[in-house]
Amino acid sequence: MEKLGIGIIGCGNISSAYLKAMASFPILDIRGIADLNRSLAEQRAAEFNLEAREVAELLADPSVELIVNLTVPKAHAAVAMQALEAGKHTYSEKPLATEFADGRKLVVLARQKGLRIGAAPDTFLGGSHQTARAIVDAGALGTPVGGTAAFMCPGHERWHPNPDFYYEVGGGPMLDMGPYYITQLVNLFGPVAKVAGFAIAARKERTITSAARNGERIPVHVPTHVTGVMAFENGAVVQIGMSFDVAGHKHLPLELYGTEGTLIVPDPNHFGGQIELLKKGGAFEPLPTTEPYADGNYRSLGVADMAHAIRSGRPHRASGDLALHVLEVMDAFHKAAETGTTISITTKTERPAPLSESLVDGRIGR
Repeated sequence: MEKLGIGIIGCGNISSAYLKAMASFPILDIRGIADLNRSLAEQRAAEFNLEAREVAELLADPSVELIVNLTVPKAHAAVAMQALEAGKHTYSEKPLATEFADGRKLVVLARQKGLRIGAAPDTFLGGSHQTARAIVDAGALGTPVGGTAAFMCPGHERWHPNPDFYYEVGGGPMLDMGPYYITQLVNLFGPVAKVAGFAIAARKERTITSAARNGERIPVHVPTHVTGVMAFENGAVVQIGMSFDVAGHKHLPLELYGTEGTLIVPDPNHFGGQIELLKKGGAFEPLPTTEPYADGNYRSLGVADMAHAIRSGRPHRASGDLALHVLEVMDAFHKAAETGTTISITTKTERPAPLSESLVDGRIGR
């Protein structure tokens, strides 16, 4: 299959994981990388034997068909808009945008221009999560009843060299970590119908403890502990908690409950992990992962799937519609917390098609 020309904008922390993983996918032809910080782009280019280029140059290059947008969250919408206006397909790191209205504009513009738009996370395509999908689809849980989703930590200032954006408008645990959990839940249970929630900011400032800026204080402008409930269109009701304020906990990342069984799903921030299934009247039993992409960090799997989809004309899985739906759900938690009301979700999305074949060896998957 003909390679797809890729341009990367944004050379921060996450770009290294993307560039390492992209080498696994023969369809991806990286034509250059760019960052407003030219020295950072040159550093990444030297590290991965690529060409550092200017943003405008990448957008004007006719050999670049897809822009991979790895900028900080608050820049996602603006950069994606630039790419679409330049006639490029675009795939953004999560979230699609920090404001639901901006995300909707992107999806509408892409549709008007006949272009593809996609967004991370793509971890739901990982082997363990696709195996969990197959278990749910086989009816092992019976009628879906509910579940729990939990990400709780003391905060990213412990390890990130520049954690400021996590606590600025457009940051916070829901927009940062919520995409992994909610996207995987949509993959397993389908779209969300309604949301109720509460949110607090436990502290007005945080102290950085990562090495370079150890001891520096940064202000907090967003809720840092968000909790609530999602009512899914399939009838299931799932509790969720996303926090940068919890010293430690024992909650598993994802549990799904049905009338006939309970499924333990591993951390949706990773592609693999142990699955466990309890059938009614029995005990939890570990299950093997039967699908590919459970043995490493394949961050860019969604880009590869999108490239194959562009070439073959099929839908891509980490789609703009999916990302917009997840963004509206996350936005709804904050609105519910502010208004004390239940928020109905207006966007619709299909569950992405299962992925059970390898994209590494050039096959396109079903």
